[in-house]
Amino acid sequence: MTDTTDASHATDAAGAADATDATDVAAATDVTAATDTPGAGGAAGAPLIPRPPRPGDASRATELAALFPALHAPQYWAWGRYDAQFSTVLPPDELVTNIHLVGFTEGDRVVLCRDDRNHWFLPGGTREHNESVDSCLVRELREEAGARLLGDPVWLGAHRCVTDDPVPYRPWQPHPEKAWLWGWADVAVDSVPTNPDDGEQVVEVRAVEPDEARRLLLDGHDAWWGELIALAVELRSRPR
Repeated sequence: MTDTTDASHATDAAGAADATDATDVAAATDVTAATDTPGAGGAAGAPLIPRPPRPGDASRATELAALFPALHAPQYWAWGRYDAQFSTVLPPDELVTNIHLVGFTEGDRVVLCRDDRNHWFLPGGTREHNESVDSCLVRELREEAGARLLGDPVWLGAHRCVTDDPVPYRPWQPHPEKAWLWGWADVAVDSVPTNPDDGEQVVEVRAVEPDEARRLLLDGHDAWWGELIALAVELRSRPR
């Protein structure tokens, strides 16, 4: 089930997406899911496992902030009254409420979904109570894109968000701070969206060139969405 008010699906998320000053970026830290089977999902609530920082992490984070300034700029998401800040440093598992994926399929195309409001978005959504990150990603891909993972996701970074709303969106979620986790992975679109009643009703799944994905996402989204796709393409091209 997808949070229909989350950052990936809101069309009125306002922010300082045109800002170009990205400073004080912390050292990047890679993580892997706590499972040995790609996309299988670990035990409920399985934590993300950080690796020790490596030489060059800080310069890498600074480099990426300079390459993608709109993505790294402070933002305000009016729909949830969130102050949001993206970083390649990943948050602790207990803060992650939402997971979204840049899914690459044949021909290095990006998988996008269109709902019955004619709104394009990246597949992903809200974790259920006691659901692991992996299990959430597998479920959301099936529900929204009819897709499955072909390998482990690679996490791009996360938006750390703080809201002044008095109560959390769901009772079990962290509050007032939470995090949206973004990643990329190779996927196969081999079925149709299951479209649960309490989620978006997807009417089209399309695999498009990255430039086209950026164009479609920028219709109703801030500029940083285009940079998010560009970041996935950039990091996918680098040795891991």
